[in-house]
Amino acid sequence: MHIIDSLMAVADQCDAVVFDQWGVLHNGSTPYPGAAEAIVALAAAGKKLAVLSNSGKRAQPNRARIEAMGLPAHLFVEVMTSGEAFWQDVQKQRVDPGRLFAITSQPGDAQKWADNLTVNWTDTLENADAILLMGMPEGGDGSDERAILDQARSRGLPLYCTNPDRGSPRADGVVQLSPGALAHAYSEAGGKVAFYGKPHRPVFDALTKALDAAPSSTLMVGDSLEHDVAGGTSAGWKTVFVTKGLHADAFETGDALAATTQLAGEHNAPLPDYVIHYLAGEDETHG
Repeated sequence: MHIIDSLMAVADQCDAVVFDQWGVLHNGSTPYPGAAEAIVALAAAGKKLAVLSNSGKRAQPNRARIEAMGLPAHLFVEVMTSGEAFWQDVQKQRVDPGRLFAITSQPGDAQKWADNLTVNWTDTLENADAILLMGMPEGGDGSDERAILDQARSRGLPLYCTNPDRGSPRADGVVQLSPGALAHAYSEAGGKVAFYGKPHRPVFDALTKALDAAPSSTLMVGDSLEHDVAGGTSAGWKTVFVTKGLHADAFETGDALAATTQLAGEHNAPLPDYVIHYLAGEDETHG
């Protein structure tokens, strides 16, 4: 495990670079320092670039979000999301969820996700065969969603979670409660959950195939040890852990390597190969 100042410091070790989105490229409203410069530099060096995001929405809305923030989204060969992976499974009839009750961050998100699919939606748990947990309202504490899921679990309904993240970084150090926290609680209470996205292996394998790059020459850049680093390591990728994302509070003072080691232990996650502050520019993690 080594601290680096820039992704270009390890670019010669890889053919493909895969970025997490929230906490790495942006905080939901503005890009992080050095993100655009890092993307451009890596593309100029001939690297295949992609985004792998635990977003319940499909790939195209996420590409549009990245572009709207002024980041060079056209340089990404592929944008893969957990929502896209579930859409593909339903579209290819690998999964038949039946009548779905959706929990989303905004009204209409589920219907937009289901574009070109035949999905039976229901607004009542009594008529549902399964729950789709896509997102949660911004700023919410999850109490309304937990109440719905408690009822769903009492009825034995399976849950499809298309965002396994437990928390997502926002501006000013705020961490938004994310669907994964509720889905894990559902599972721990005895409910049946199908997780789509990181750290689960299928999305990593699908992206390896799409990029046509050897796992050993692929670099995963993320701010979650539990999802990005663990998933990338399991897929045989090299990993870079970004400190100023989800776990920024743990890196305000002290030694970055020691803090990373402690976090990895707390999350039962492997250590990353590299640790970086932001994607490019001065690295404050030297302490």
